[in-house]
Amino acid sequence: MSNEHQSHASADMAARIERKWALLVAIILCVLVAMTIFTALHWAMMPPSRVETVRPDTLNVSGEFVESNLGSAVEADGSVTVRVVAQQYSFTPQCLLIPTDTPITFRATSADVVHGFLITNTNINSMLEPGYISTFKTTFTQPADHLMPCHEFCGTGHQGMWAHVKVIDKNAFLQMANANGSRRLSCVK
Repeated sequence: MSNEHQSHASADMAARIERKWALLVAIILCVLVAMTIFTALHWAMMPPSRVETVRPDTLNVSGEFVESNLGSAVEADGSVTVRVVAQQYSFTPQCLLIPTDTPITFRATSADVVHGFLITNTNINSMLEPGYISTFKTTFTQPADHLMPCHEFCGTGHQGMWAHVKVIDKNAFLQMANANGSRRLSCVK
Protein backbone atom coordinates (compact mmCIF):
# COMPACT_ATOMS: atom_id res chain seq x y z
CA MET A 1 0.00 0.00 0.00
CA SER A 2 2.87 2.39 0.70
CA ASN A 3 4.24 1.66 -2.80
CA GLU A 4 0.90 2.67 -4.25
CA HIS A 5 0.90 5.81 -2.09
CA GLN A 6 4.47 6.71 -3.22
CA SER A 7 3.65 6.25 -6.91
CA HIS A 8 0.51 8.39 -6.47
CA ALA A 9 2.61 11.12 -4.74
CA SER A 10 5.22 10.91 -7.53
CA ALA A 11 2.51 11.28 -10.18
CA ASP A 12 1.11 14.32 -8.36
CA MET A 13 4.57 15.91 -8.13
CA ALA A 14 5.25 15.22 -11.85
CA ALA A 15 1.88 16.73 -12.77
CA ARG A 16 2.63 19.89 -10.72
CA ILE A 17 6.06 20.26 -12.37
CA GLU A 18 4.55 19.75 -15.83
CA ARG A 19 1.89 22.39 -15.13
CA LYS A 20 4.60 24.86 -14.04
CA TRP A 21 6.61 24.19 -17.23
CA ALA A 22 3.47 24.47 -19.37
CA LEU A 23 2.66 27.80 -17.69
CA LEU A 24 6.23 29.04 -18.27
CA VAL A 25 6.09 28.06 -21.97
CA ALA A 26 2.70 29.76 -22.35
CA ILE A 27 4.05 32.96 -20.75
CA ILE A 28 7.10 32.93 -23.06
CA LEU A 29 4.88 32.43 -26.11
CA CYS A 30 2.58 35.27 -25.04
CA VAL A 31 5.58 37.60 -24.55
CA LEU A 32 6.96 36.71 -28.01
CA VAL A 33 3.59 37.28 -29.69
CA ALA A 34 3.19 40.59 -27.85
CA MET A 35 6.70 41.68 -28.93
CA THR A 36 5.94 40.79 -32.55
CA ILE A 37 2.66 42.70 -32.53
CA PHE A 38 4.24 45.73 -30.82
CA THR A 39 7.17 45.80 -33.29
CA ALA A 40 4.88 45.47 -36.30
CA LEU A 41 2.59 48.27 -35.14
CA HIS A 42 5.45 50.52 -34.01
CA TRP A 43 7.38 50.19 -37.29
CA ALA A 44 4.21 50.68 -39.30
CA MET A 45 3.66 54.02 -37.58
CA MET A 46 7.33 55.04 -37.36
CA PRO A 47 9.73 53.50 -39.90
CA PRO A 48 13.44 53.40 -39.00
CA SER A 49 14.95 56.88 -39.13
CA ARG A 50 17.76 55.96 -41.55
CA VAL A 51 15.38 55.01 -44.35
CA GLU A 52 16.07 57.19 -47.36
CA THR A 53 13.74 56.99 -50.29
CA VAL A 54 14.13 57.87 -53.94
CA ARG A 55 11.81 57.67 -56.92
CA PRO A 56 13.07 54.80 -59.10
CA ASP A 57 11.26 56.11 -62.19
CA THR A 58 13.19 59.41 -62.15
CA LEU A 59 16.68 58.24 -61.08
CA ASN A 60 18.25 59.18 -64.41
CA VAL A 61 16.47 62.55 -64.65
CA SER A 62 17.42 64.42 -61.49
CA GLY A 63 18.87 64.03 -58.03
CA GLU A 64 21.91 62.29 -56.67
CA PHE A 65 21.73 59.24 -58.96
CA VAL A 66 21.89 60.93 -62.38
CA GLU A 67 24.51 59.22 -64.56
CA SER A 68 27.01 62.10 -64.34
CA ASN A 69 26.97 61.75 -60.53
CA LEU A 70 27.70 58.00 -60.41
CA GLY A 71 31.08 56.54 -59.45
CA SER A 72 33.66 57.66 -56.88
CA ALA A 73 34.03 61.24 -55.67
CA VAL A 74 36.31 62.77 -53.05
CA GLU A 75 34.37 64.68 -50.41
CA ALA A 76 35.54 67.84 -48.60
CA ASP A 77 36.55 65.82 -45.50
CA GLY A 78 38.81 63.52 -47.57
CA SER A 79 36.43 60.57 -47.55
CA VAL A 80 35.11 59.05 -50.78
CA THR A 81 31.46 58.57 -51.71
CA VAL A 82 30.62 55.93 -54.30
CA ARG A 83 27.20 56.08 -55.95
CA VAL A 84 25.87 53.05 -57.84
CA VAL A 85 22.60 52.24 -59.60
CA ALA A 86 21.55 48.65 -60.28
CA GLN A 87 19.10 47.84 -63.06
CA GLN A 88 18.30 44.72 -65.02
CA TYR A 89 21.01 43.44 -65.89
CA SER A 90 23.89 45.76 -65.02
CA PHE A 91 25.44 48.04 -62.45
CA THR A 92 26.21 51.65 -63.38
CA PRO A 93 29.10 52.32 -63.41
CA GLN A 94 30.46 48.92 -64.47
CA CYS A 95 33.82 49.50 -62.79
CA LEU A 96 34.42 51.37 -59.53
CA LEU A 97 37.74 52.96 -58.52
CA ILE A 98 38.31 52.95 -54.77
CA PRO A 99 41.36 54.28 -52.84
CA THR A 100 43.07 52.38 -50.04
CA ASP A 101 43.13 53.62 -46.43
CA THR A 102 40.24 56.03 -46.96
CA PRO A 103 36.75 55.97 -45.44
CA ILE A 104 34.38 54.89 -48.21
CA THR A 105 30.62 55.45 -48.21
CA PHE A 106 28.63 53.42 -50.72
CA ARG A 107 25.23 54.81 -51.67
CA ALA A 108 23.31 52.51 -53.97
CA THR A 109 19.79 51.95 -55.21
CA SER A 110 17.84 49.96 -57.76
CA ALA A 111 15.93 51.32 -60.73
CA ASP A 112 13.61 48.34 -61.21
CA VAL A 113 13.66 45.17 -59.05
CA VAL A 114 15.49 43.87 -55.98
CA HIS A 115 19.20 43.32 -56.69
CA GLY A 116 22.07 42.00 -54.60
CA PHE A 117 25.15 44.11 -53.87
CA LEU A 118 28.16 41.98 -52.90
CA ILE A 119 31.85 42.81 -53.14
CA THR A 120 33.80 39.57 -53.10
CA ASN A 121 36.40 38.97 -50.37
CA THR A 122 34.90 41.74 -48.20
CA ASN A 123 32.06 41.99 -45.70
CA ILE A 124 29.98 44.18 -48.03
CA ASN A 125 26.73 42.37 -48.77
CA SER A 126 23.39 44.10 -49.12
CA MET A 127 20.12 44.16 -51.02
CA LEU A 128 19.21 47.08 -53.26
CA GLU A 129 15.48 47.72 -53.32
CA PRO A 130 13.71 50.07 -55.72
CA GLY A 131 12.70 53.25 -53.98
CA TYR A 132 15.25 52.96 -51.15
CA ILE A 133 18.87 54.05 -50.83
CA SER A 134 21.24 51.53 -49.25
CA THR A 135 24.16 53.16 -47.45
CA PHE A 136 27.16 51.34 -46.00
CA LYS A 137 30.65 52.36 -44.98
CA THR A 138 33.98 50.57 -45.15
CA THR A 139 37.71 51.05 -45.65
CA PHE A 140 39.90 49.01 -47.97
CA THR A 141 43.44 48.47 -46.67
CA GLN A 142 45.13 46.85 -49.68
CA PRO A 143 45.02 47.36 -53.45
CA ALA A 144 43.02 44.58 -55.08
CA ASP A 145 40.52 43.72 -57.79
CA HIS A 146 37.12 42.50 -56.61
CA LEU A 147 34.10 41.24 -58.47
CA MET A 148 30.70 42.67 -57.65
CA PRO A 149 28.00 40.19 -58.74
CA CYS A 150 24.29 40.57 -58.22
CA HIS A 151 23.42 37.77 -55.80
CA GLU A 152 19.66 38.28 -55.78
CA PHE A 153 17.82 36.69 -58.70
CA CYS A 154 16.53 39.57 -60.81
CA GLY A 155 15.44 37.94 -64.06
CA THR A 156 16.67 35.94 -67.03
CA GLY A 157 19.87 37.96 -67.48
CA HIS A 158 20.82 37.74 -63.79
CA GLN A 159 23.88 35.52 -64.32
CA GLY A 160 25.53 38.23 -66.42
CA MET A 161 24.99 41.04 -63.92
CA TRP A 162 28.29 41.96 -62.32
CA ALA A 163 30.77 44.82 -62.05
CA HIS A 164 34.40 45.32 -61.02
CA VAL A 165 35.76 47.11 -57.96
CA LYS A 166 39.36 48.19 -58.42
CA VAL A 167 41.07 49.26 -55.18
CA ILE A 168 44.14 51.35 -55.94
CA ASP A 169 46.77 53.22 -53.91
CA LYS A 170 45.39 56.34 -52.22
CA ASN A 171 47.98 58.68 -53.80
CA ALA A 172 47.30 57.36 -57.31
CA PHE A 173 43.57 57.81 -56.72
CA LEU A 174 44.01 61.40 -55.53
CA GLN A 175 46.21 62.21 -58.55
CA MET A 176 43.50 60.85 -60.86
CA ALA A 177 40.83 62.82 -58.98
CA ASN A 178 42.82 66.08 -59.26
CA ALA A 179 43.54 65.53 -62.95
CA ASN A 180 39.89 64.69 -63.61
CA GLY A 181 38.50 67.91 -62.17
CA SER A 182 34.90 67.67 -61.07
CA ARG A 183 34.08 64.44 -62.92
CA ARG A 184 33.38 61.25 -61.02
CA LEU A 185 36.02 58.54 -61.18
CA SER A 186 35.38 55.17 -62.75
CA CYS A 187 37.77 52.65 -64.27
CA VAL A 188 35.60 52.38 -67.39
CA LYS A 189 37.57 53.91 -70.24
